[in-house]
Amino acid sequence: TAELLFCFTHSPKEGITLTINNTSCQRINFDFPSRFLPTVFILVFIVGLVANGWGFNYLLHNWKKFKIINVFVLNLGLADILYLLTLPFLMVYYFMKSKWIFGDAFCKITRFCFNLNLYGSIGFLTCISVYRYLAIVHPVRMMGRLTVTYSVAISVMVWLLVSVQSLPDMLYTKTSGNKPGKCYDTTHKTYVEDYLKYSLGWTLTGFCLPLLITLGCYGHVIVILCRQNTTDKVLKKRCLRLLLILIVLFSVCYIPYHVFRNLNLWSRVLLEQKKCREWSNRVYIARQISRGLVCLNSALNPLVYLHGNENITAQLRQLLQRARQMFRHPPPTDSGSVPMNQITD
Repeated sequence: TAELLFCFTHSPKEGITLTINNTSCQRINFDFPSRFLPTVFILVFIVGLVANGWGFNYLLHNWKKFKIINVFVLNLGLADILYLLTLPFLMVYYFMKSKWIFGDAFCKITRFCFNLNLYGSIGFLTCISVYRYLAIVHPVRMMGRLTVTYSVAISVMVWLLVSVQSLPDMLYTKTSGNKPGKCYDTTHKTYVEDYLKYSLGWTLTGFCLPLLITLGCYGHVIVILCRQNTTDKVLKKRCLRLLLILIVLFSVCYIPYHVFRNLNLWSRVLLEQKKCREWSNRVYIARQISRGLVCLNSALNPLVYLHGNENITAQLRQLLQRARQMFRHPPPTDSGSVPMNQITD
């Protein structure tokens, strides 16, 4: 579509002059989320439940092995489960072409659970990184100070901090009213300019700061491990593996989401100001893809539980072999027990 901007200027000598600014505005593809997100939600729901169940089982059987860090890993899993339980409602929402039928209060609760999962996951991953840093770089100084009680207290603080950061989001309008309509993950266009300011501050404190802390901790840890040739090779391997997992989580799940959330909000602000940008549709599509990618953190976080499991490759191979055997050799059925005259289509 084309947006025609008319500008009238008046001069006593020249009379009225009509200036036409023809700006091409590409149509926003609002149907894309309903085609893309349900498939992602179904995949994340199934894989996330299986992976977190497997992760919890491994965690409980190895509780004494990893000691204090298990408190943070357990809370990371609880944040994932909290979000996974809301996915069936979001599936219904997008299957119904973005029509929310569960009421305004539950819409806000659903979005709040997502934010708790997202920023709770980032917070607990940061705690795990700091713990690794202190245990490797300052082992003598921290001996006896890193206790389970201390870890529980920090976990409670993380939950409280994330909740305080996420509560203002619930104060913004999330639905179109009492009738079935939108369940905004941000807010209605009326308040989008204020929400952009809130989102930028939220991104800085809830994402950028933890990211810098995590990078600083693991950067120092890698330097120390590389300098000390006597360091246990298994410890090096585990630290490098966890660093790789964190790089994947931040690069795939967290960074694109925060970049395109704020870009899309800025695009909406410009549209409200009658300023058309040709990149608006591309940013909107990228924003929806990033929403799908950020959901994957609930399926990928269990890798943090399992990164210390040296037999994980062998266990996965065994599971795949069992699955193949089940498909190739289905259990026998007693075909003679059913009379021919009772067989139906």
